Amino acid sequence: MTGRAHLDFADDDAVARLQLAAPKANILDRQMMDELHELAGSLLDRRDLRAVVLSAEGPHFSFGASVEEHLPDEIESVLTALSRLLTRILALPAPTIAALRGQCLGGGLELALACDLILAEESAFLGSPEIKLAVFPPAASALLPVRIGTGPAAELLLTGESWTAERARECGLVNRICPDGSLNESLSSWLEAEFLPRSPAALRHAVRAARRRAQKALDIDLPALERQYIDELMTEPDAEEGIRAFLEKRQPHWSSDKELA
Repeated sequence: MTGRAHLDFADDDAVARLQLAAPKANILDRQMMDELHELAGSLLDRRDLRAVVLSAEGPHFSFGASVEEHLPDEIESVLTALSRLLTRILALPAPTIAALRGQCLGGGLELALACDLILAEESAFLGSPEIKLAVFPPAASALLPVRIGTGPAAELLLTGESWTAERARECGLVNRICPDGSLNESLSSWLEAEFLPRSPAALRHAVRAARRRAQKALDIDLPALERQYIDELMTEPDAEEGIRAFLEKRQPHWSSDKELA
């Protein structure tokens, strides 16, 4: 089976590079989440790291999670796999940087949110479109308010719109923007200026301190949101209808519409 994630090293092994490797969509399905979890696990004892970069092959970071895997019989295991992956990303012993180009949507955005910093090309788009399928993203619901505050988080989650990189930077979601086509060069310059000269021990302790609120969100808020999703939302007919309508490429028929007819 072809691997859907890769790991290599740069800068004399001081930088680990985790890569989504299923272009162009880089769908974050169970296989990719399991592979990323395993590869990230191999870094947990690397006390010499100064940074971990999370990027993707192809023109897009990720279109998001596998919609097919969000049907009722699979959703609980998928949410468990994602929360396990995000928890592992937060446990990495060096600053994590998500390097984005193109679309970063849904589960892809949740993966980026688990990183300490986000660098994006100027034409990138970031969004949580789940509401359009009559569901909501538990991990983004836990992490977005920590990162950008409740108002901007609510706007992104409740509208399902995608933000430009500039809008995302204005709200604190993106840390730096670079010109299109310069993602790797800009990332290398940032690493060289701000991370490679630093003490790995100091960086390791600094990221533990910086992640405290995000870690609490995963430990406390995310399990409650996952139970709401599985035990409450998925008992609503609209949730399955929204997912099936997307897969069947048709307009959804909401239960309230039937009641009003």
